[in-house]
Amino acid sequence: MVTSSASSSVPRLVVAAPSSGSGKTTVATGLMAALAGRGLAVSPHKVGPDYIDPGYHALATGRVGRNLDAYLCGPELIGPLFLHGARGCDIAVVEGVMGLYDGAAGEGELASTAQVAKVLRAPVVLVVDASSQSRSVAALVHGFVSFDPEVRIGGVILNKVGSDRHEALLREAVDSVGVPVLGVLRRAAQAETPARHLGLVPVAERGSQAVEAVAAMAAQVADGCDLEALVGLARGAGALSCAAWDAGDALVSPPPPPLPVPSLGAAPPDGLKCIAVAGGAAFTFSYAEHSELLTAAGAEVVTFDPLRDEELPEGTAGLVVGGGFPEVYASELSANEPLRKAVAELVLGGAPVAAECAGLLYLCRELDGLPMCGVLDASARMSERLTLGYRDAVAVSDSALAVAGTRMRGHEFHRTVVEPGAGATPAWGMRAPERRVEGFVERGVHASYLHTHWASEPGVARRFVERCRTS
Repeated sequence: MVTSSASSSVPRLVVAAPSSGSGKTTVATGLMAALAGRGLAVSPHKVGPDYIDPGYHALATGRVGRNLDAYLCGPELIGPLFLHGARGCDIAVVEGVMGLYDGAAGEGELASTAQVAKVLRAPVVLVVDASSQSRSVAALVHGFVSFDPEVRIGGVILNKVGSDRHEALLREAVDSVGVPVLGVLRRAAQAETPARHLGLVPVAERGSQAVEAVAAMAAQVADGCDLEALVGLARGAGALSCAAWDAGDALVSPPPPPLPVPSLGAAPPDGLKCIAVAGGAAFTFSYAEHSELLTAAGAEVVTFDPLRDEELPEGTAGLVVGGGFPEVYASELSANEPLRKAVAELVLGGAPVAAECAGLLYLCRELDGLPMCGVLDASARMSERLTLGYRDAVAVSDSALAVAGTRMRGHEFHRTVVEPGAGATPAWGMRAPERRVEGFVERGVHASYLHTHWASEPGVARRFVERCRTS
């Protein structure tokens, strides 16, 4: 078994590719599961804002899948957040995003897999889709190795190889550029995962099918890859000089000015009961650090399922509804009228509510013509247009999350439209890539399409908990 005397030197490697669709998720998830199946404690990570892949990583390892996003959190938090997730682990596997050198548009290497690999001092395993090439693979690998000398590509895994003869040609080509071949995978339909309008179908929606898919990925990687060589490569990662991120320590910084509590005609309850966080198949998008920050700020966090639960958790003092696929479950969400009424009553009572993307849709008057919570005087519908990209935002007004002027970076990813797109008091003013206002701040509600990572601005969690305590 691999052992690590200190989390700063945990063995680790990054699974990257020349482009999307090369097989990163299959290899990374399969490697995580294969190593976990051999008794290793595997720490799973994903570069970028993606919420879906970490669900498969968690299924493969039995640990929370965590994101490493240099745009949302800043490069300086990559190492600490990685070490936080890797506490107590024998090895860490980081799945990249897009192509190895692709990052935030127009921002150079920012938020790219290459940048994260350099910050983590981690070797890279390049997954190459070899289905339509033979000797040309040598030029491709040579180009990726030489493009940035600070990125250490420690080996290649050849994916979608057609035959023994094809494999021999590919191995000969890659050997000519001095990069070891650490695995060869043939096409295997059982290891594939279905996709729809925003990517892979989340684990929470697939049940036993997801378990079978991850098992197939593990078997494919175990059969086709040199696991000992991959572990040996991971052992060669350099030690990190930073300390692990801690939610409690992150909240120690001076708090922002207090937020005035609106008068509701009744004295606020003593203390804080709980903060309800939406989960289940319709609301699968969340960063683990959000609940950790809320807990560190003194809240009891209770997860509930809007598809099944007809009541909010007992003692709910605040509500967090993150991202997901409410458009897929619109009829079921609408049919749960008791819970929709409970959410509306909570809002009318002045309780703080933080809603992102799917949460925004759920709070609208309707979604694709079906009644939702009716908290916001807005309607939502599916659209053919994909809205995708990083955003540089500033809080327009005081809310349960932030004081006006607070700057945060976020990410939008949806195929829906909310009309109007902003309330009388918007949530955010977008600074880039285009100037506009977006979202809603009404009563205690902060609702927006923007996904944010609270580790970049821990004060929002502290502020939200304090507002829950006093509302």
